[in-house]
Amino acid sequence: MKFRCVLLMLACTLALQVAAAPFVIRFSHVTADVSPKGQAAIKFKELAEKRLPGRVQVQVYPNSQLFGDDKEMQALLLGDVHIIAPSLAKFGAYTRQLQVFDLPFLFQDMAAVERFQASAAGQKLLSSINARGIHGFGYLHNGMKQLSANTPLRLPADAKGLRFRIQPSDVLAAQFRALGAKPQKLAFAEVYQALRDKQVDGAENPWSNIVSQQFYTVQNYITETNHGALEYLVIGNARWWNGLPPDVRQGLSEAMAEAIRFGNQIALKEEARFRQQVIDANQASVLSLDAKQVAAWRSAMQPVWQAFENDIGKEVIDAARQASWGKSYPGKP
Repeated sequence: MKFRCVLLMLACTLALQVAAAPFVIRFSHVTADVSPKGQAAIKFKELAEKRLPGRVQVQVYPNSQLFGDDKEMQALLLGDVHIIAPSLAKFGAYTRQLQVFDLPFLFQDMAAVERFQASAAGQKLLSSINARGIHGFGYLHNGMKQLSANTPLRLPADAKGLRFRIQPSDVLAAQFRALGAKPQKLAFAEVYQALRDKQVDGAENPWSNIVSQQFYTVQNYITETNHGALEYLVIGNARWWNGLPPDVRQGLSEAMAEAIRFGNQIALKEEARFRQQVIDANQASVLSLDAKQVAAWRSAMQPVWQAFENDIGKEVIDAARQASWGKSYPGKP
């Protein structure tokens, strides 16, 4: 009898320990902690553990510590990580419509990106991946993209023949081919070394990436083209997410929404500071373009819109253009 009581007590103790064990959440991403994405991830950890004390433990892995951007989506679907924040260029295999964010010169600025994402069309895109085992939390900004190279890029002809690192996006590949350049797909963690060793001649990045990854130390020129926006989608493994208790999902949803707002505010406010940091370092020349030069770049890249209109959907492109420019788009459409 005494032996049975001891076993029962041990079983109860073990059950309580299991019940009390926190949910461990692995958040993996490929940028540095100082980037808007990195700061949003840290803020999520802080808020989630504060809202759900003892219920969750968030582990943040920046700088491709666990998986590079070429492996992180597979890792998420396999359950090896729970949350990632890949760029929207990575979703071509899941939905063609999100390619709208890669179209060159579609968005006037980051405020235009926000207007489109908050619109009915933008919110519909956010849920377009839910059927693929993915839970979408929200859009996360980085900033407008600039072109870097070891030769000055003032006109589209200056890019002809150069090798540019791109993300795995058919739209981005077409964008550089429209310039007569040679796109080369590389994982983000490989970009610095590829630029340093002259495996590629240039790249496109927002100011935060240029600073946090020190690309300005291995590129001679950075041209302010603002030709596109680098946007992320914060996503989770749907099976993991749906298996959490409702109160935990509620707390994590609130924490993530606030963390995304925090990261987006950083992206909008600190873009100018990152740009100035590159100028102050005096290692790469920052080139500004006049209106005629910008028009030349826009004209050279414009055929990409038509090439992907059927894949993305004309109605999606029109909704993004309307949110950004209204009726005043300076290009052909």
